[in-house]
Amino acid sequence: MALKVKAFEKLLKFTKDGEGEYRYVMQPELYSSLAQEKVVKEAALRSGVSQGVMQACWEAAGQVIRAWATEGHSVPMPGLGTMRFGLSAKAVADVNLVKTSLITTRRIIFTPSVDVKDELKNTAIVITCIDRNGKEVKRVTSDDDGIIDDGTGEGSTTETPGGSTETPGSDTPTPTPGGSDGGEG
Repeated sequence: MALKVKAFEKLLKFTKDGEGEYRYVMQPELYSSLAQEKVVKEAALRSGVSQGVMQACWEAAGQVIRAWATEGHSVPMPGLGTMRFGLSAKAVADVNLVKTSLITTRRIIFTPSVDVKDELKNTAIVITCIDRNGKEVKRVTSDDDGIIDDGTGEGSTTETPGGSTETPGSDTPTPTPGGSDGGEG
């Protein structure tokens, strides 16, 4: 099994007045979304219970997970990891400025299990390079270390608009030296 990625040669402009440069931009090849009915049917076959019983269990588990997650719990997802809700918010120095308008986004945070991370780490990635004329020019199979960004923030940060650095898994962006928080409190 391998994850499929396409690298398309696209004209990228780095400034408004610039002419731009062609660069290969990678994106995963997305498979079709599976219908819930197909997943329930497969789970029923694998577990040996009827499809009706599996459907009832599936819906009940979804209701429980949603209810507990919205109460603030980190909820186990069988065989996958855990899911919880979080948020990103601006930081203020004065307690009198704390208000709900400081919340910039609400997020769903999924933390994969060790088994899921190992599976992804050991899954090959096949990259198909397509030039600007639509012609396949190269195919590459991964030989990287399979480093996983699992959202816990270990070894991974991303720049966010407004000069802050967000560490995945953290609920508040941390201002970078000389940056701004992207707005007023």
